[in-house]
Amino acid sequence: MNGPTTEGRKLSRSFGWLVLLGTLLVIAGIIGLIYTGVATLTSMLLFGWLLLVGGLVGLLHAIESRGTSYFWLGVVVAALNIAAGVVVIKHPEGTAEALTMFAALLFLTGGVFRLVGSVVVRGPQMGWTLLQGAFGLLLGLLVLFDWPHSSLYVLGCFFSLALLFDGLGLIAIGIGGRRIVSMVSERLDETVPTADEPITQAEDEQK
Repeated sequence: MNGPTTEGRKLSRSFGWLVLLGTLLVIAGIIGLIYTGVATLTSMLLFGWLLLVGGLVGLLHAIESRGTSYFWLGVVVAALNIAAGVVVIKHPEGTAEALTMFAALLFLTGGVFRLVGSVVVRGPQMGWTLLQGAFGLLLGLLVLFDWPHSSLYVLGCFFSLALLFDGLGLIAIGIGGRRIVSMVSERLDETVPTADEPITQAEDEQK
């Protein structure tokens, strides 16, 4: 009767690894928020390597599927990913400036559309939509007015916040999962008879 206990320990250990990974992500996010410039360059290099590796994998898949109608499309997409990855890795600062400008324009357009849409539609969530639009518009203007200096901290801040919240989510899942496994294991220990107890006794208790 050690099966449920063994499985419970394995699950608890797995959730423990989630807690550990989440803790590491939280620490990395906090460090990134302190050193946003380093976090920005790190995120750009990671982005470049992801593009490069993804392009190489896509090229291998395209070569394996040669003779099909998707061959040249796969080759072109893979080549673009490889070229973009090489450019990002060689010029992380310039890439950060371009992406920061793009993010500022997205904030501006998104804020304007939310403001205009909330005034025109006047739905039940009008106040919340107005607040979101005003926040997006203000954030876009702040990033744009401080550009290109804002490229040193904007992307790094977003990257660090993503690490921080992902880490907190993993910690919550890990702690919650370990509690559930512990509760289930305790219930199983109460209901499953041990080797010394006769099965008839457990059946009488259930009746």
